[in-house]
Amino acid sequence: MYKAFYGLNDNPFSIAPNPHYMFLSDRHREALAHLTYGLGETGGFVLLTGEVGTGKTTVSRCLLQQIPENTDTAFILNPSLTELELLATLCDELEISYGENPTLKQLTDLISMYLLNNHKNGRNTVLIIDEAQHLRSEVLEQLRLLTNLETNTKKLLQVILIGQPELQQLLKRQDLRQLAQRITARYHLLPLNKEEIALYVLHRLQVAGRHEPLFTRKAIAALHKHSGGIPRLTNLLCERALMAGYGQGKVPIDHKMVNQAAIEVLGDIDESNEKRWPFVAAAALVLAFGLSFYLFNRTDIDENLSAATALPQAQAQQSVDKPITTSIANQPLSQMQQPQAPVQSTPAVNAEQQILRQAMLQSNSIDNAFAGLFGLWDKQPIIGLSACQAAQQQNLACYQQQGNWNSIMRLNYPAVVYLQDAQANVFYGVIVERQVDQILLQLGEQQFWVNKDWFDRHFSGTFEILWQPDSILPREIGQASSVAEVQWLENSLAIVSQRRARLLTQFDNELEQQLMQFQRQHGLKPDGIAGNQTLIQLNLYLSQQGPRLSASEERR
Repeated sequence: MYKAFYGLNDNPFSIAPNPHYMFLSDRHREALAHLTYGLGETGGFVLLTGEVGTGKTTVSRCLLQQIPENTDTAFILNPSLTELELLATLCDELEISYGENPTLKQLTDLISMYLLNNHKNGRNTVLIIDEAQHLRSEVLEQLRLLTNLETNTKKLLQVILIGQPELQQLLKRQDLRQLAQRITARYHLLPLNKEEIALYVLHRLQVAGRHEPLFTRKAIAALHKHSGGIPRLTNLLCERALMAGYGQGKVPIDHKMVNQAAIEVLGDIDESNEKRWPFVAAAALVLAFGLSFYLFNRTDIDENLSAATALPQAQAQQSVDKPITTSIANQPLSQMQQPQAPVQSTPAVNAEQQILRQAMLQSNSIDNAFAGLFGLWDKQPIIGLSACQAAQQQNLACYQQQGNWNSIMRLNYPAVVYLQDAQANVFYGVIVERQVDQILLQLGEQQFWVNKDWFDRHFSGTFEILWQPDSILPREIGQASSVAEVQWLENSLAIVSQRRARLLTQFDNELEQQLMQFQRQHGLKPDGIAGNQTLIQLNLYLSQQGPRLSASEERR
């Protein structure tokens, strides 16, 4: 209807997955690189997760385009199947013939024979399952059994699981731990930032035939605010805004049209600050009064609790299950470490553990954890924005990584950590400070000193940090990069490895080897090219801005 009015040849914001409109942001490229690396020679399971509409299907279609010709691919879009139905669907996708009413064993034997013949003929076999969060645990176990077929060097069936964040929680189940250990690569796809939304909209308009900007800068900001960086929601908002502009005969599309589109599509109401501030002020006044009343009445209780739960430093270290804790957020470490008279403290230990368990149960909000992390940066969350969006508004950047104790301590930044208790219930904390093998962990409003063993038992493997880039990063540094960029890379790697930098005129073999060593140390694809993920990792070491876990820590 509006194509001629805007000079378009096609509808640029259809939510249908048209490959002509495929847009790969840096995040999508990183996800694609992780999946490609996971499908290397060793094979196994590869995991891609992300919220609804973030572009997981886009990444999987790109991956299919890059899979070598000697690969047979099976794609399952509806995973709500039994074990028998899954194997039958896999046979259908691979064009494996089977009789009527086959048994589980018959289908398994047919698939095994197919995989062996493929390997003998130099062919690979890949199974891609979309919406994998709907898979039943027994079906996942059947998939694991299928991947047991292997040679000395590789799995004969490679499996890509694509799903929403619930898939990560599903794979943490105790009965699926064997499968989880076979995941060779995993990536969580985050929404687009404001700059990427601008590039995304421009890309789709250009593919549709319009090369002049159509949305104002304020309109792009409004798109990012209302969509949260989700491409699918961005398409819906853009489509409705174009309809509004066409109806009013207006070009370009401004933020008012986008705000109105958000009301119609999402039900969002964009109130001005002038209309909103009295309500905000009233809420703040009520909150301040309530907090004052709470603190006034808690004084005696907190004093008694602190006295009842104080433990000597040496005694608290006698047991892995008795982390050094403090139930008051601002209690100084020096006070905790003062020698105390040896007193029988079993009741105190029990009280201490009870306080910690209660804090774990109450720390199930990641937003509260990020509020604590923002506080360490002297920043604060922004109502209506996600943590990463609020960080971007305050000149910070988010960084999510999979790792362990050493990964976090090597970076030396305060971090939001994803934890789980003995019943696999998820809770969130903030690592505030480190002293040797102990960390100060904030859970809600309380802080606890816990040791490495306790942390390793509860850490799920995912953590997020905030950091402040010192400069604008190049997209990548490789063989074709300028001498200045190559020298910067050499200088940066030299600082990290604590060696003297060389004077370079080109990207030589020694620099490539140093770069690959750095990538291997940090779980990155060792391709010898400093891409976005590698450059961010380097800058995390080089940045001088913001708080650190340990002021004296040597980050190597």
